[in-house]
Amino acid sequence: MDIKDQVVLNKIPEHIAVIMDGNGRWARKHGKPRVFGHKNGVQSVREITEAAAEIGVRYLTLYAFSTENWSRPKLEVNALMGLLVETIHKEVDTLNRNNIRLKAIGEFEKLPPKTCEALKEGMEETRDNTHMDLILALNYSSRWEISNAVQNIVSDVIGDKINAEDISESLISNYLATHFMPDPELLIRTSGEKRLSNFLLWQSAYTEFYFTEKMWPEFRKEDFYSAVHEFQNRERRFGKTSDQIV
Repeated sequence: MDIKDQVVLNKIPEHIAVIMDGNGRWARKHGKPRVFGHKNGVQSVREITEAAAEIGVRYLTLYAFSTENWSRPKLEVNALMGLLVETIHKEVDTLNRNNIRLKAIGEFEKLPPKTCEALKEGMEETRDNTHMDLILALNYSSRWEISNAVQNIVSDVIGDKINAEDISESLISNYLATHFMPDPELLIRTSGEKRLSNFLLWQSAYTEFYFTEKMWPEFRKEDFYSAVHEFQNRERRFGKTSDQIV
């Protein structure tokens, strides 16, 4: 039986997050520069976006560029920014055909002007789509996000917009960049690394993690369906016992 046929469509995670890791190592394995891996990773983005939309995922968040990635070689960073512009321009029509809305989280206003402009244009051209949100985490880090939320909460307390006694988990969540969507139920990381790398730390309190040895340019629809299928066979207790869940 095909792995997609084993996925239970009424138990699909509403929000899936992905750390797209391994482009550089995949390129090195093929004797190519790191940029070659990033270019081939675009096909994986396309396939996983289609796969998520096909089975009814509502939110798909891709960790595309972290605040720490600025420390990479300038040539690689510039190539990534150019690739992002090129990919957005090419894929907008496909997103619209599939009723997918493009969104972003992070300090994307600080991206190079052409990259930021292309991103904003893509979000504007797809803003009325309703089937799925594709969220790119760009110039994003969870520590930045949480620090920014704390600053805004303090500012609103000082400005008498909220009371300090009102601060709760749900209020903090409403001040995060991800306030418009639920926490991820499943987080997938490729390349064999087993860490969050400053990604959705607050939101991942009860997220199920799926790690695969496959490098991102090798990750295809079948791999995505396998991750969802494994998720569906896990017992999610949220602090309760197995007997309580039953």
